[in-house]
Amino acid sequence: MRNTENTVVERELELKLVLSPERAVPVPARLVYRTDDPYAVHITFHLGSEHPVDWTFARELLIEGVFRPCGHGDVRVWPTKVEGREVVLMALSSPDGDALLEAPSAQVCAWLERTLRTVPSGTESERLGMDDGIAAILATTAVTDEVCEVWPRDPSPSFGGDGARPWDEPQDGDV
Repeated sequence: MRNTENTVVERELELKLVLSPERAVPVPARLVYRTDDPYAVHITFHLGSEHPVDWTFARELLIEGVFRPCGHGDVRVWPTKVEGREVVLMALSSPDGDALLEAPSAQVCAWLERTLRTVPSGTESERLGMDDGIAAILATTAVTDEVCEVWPRDPSPSFGGDGARPWDEPQDGDV
């Protein structure tokens, strides 16, 4: 049964935008997980401009990325150590450019644990009511099948009485 209660799990933290191996600038960010969008994580970067930058990607990608390299294309995540600190690196690519961000591993893991207590991995579909939706589709299909059972399958005599339908191709010997 669908859980209609919506919960939000948020965490403010400071990431580092890696500009070069020797230079990084702090970037305030907010991690957001919403139970009404249970497969996704949302990250908002406040870059000092009027408009923050928002990214959304799979929660599972971030969960896996704190343990081992994962992802491809627009979002890649992997754990590493920088100056003895455990961090999670996120490489983000878009038509507007690329960014490499460094996040403190302990803070990301603590936030992910809170999301997993809220919606355990593997139970996301229950939040979306997918089972209810599939049941409704199957119920509709059953009704459609019943309608098809009463719909005449044999052509009407108005097609000429020989059973041929106007759109049937003529067979050998047919006139």
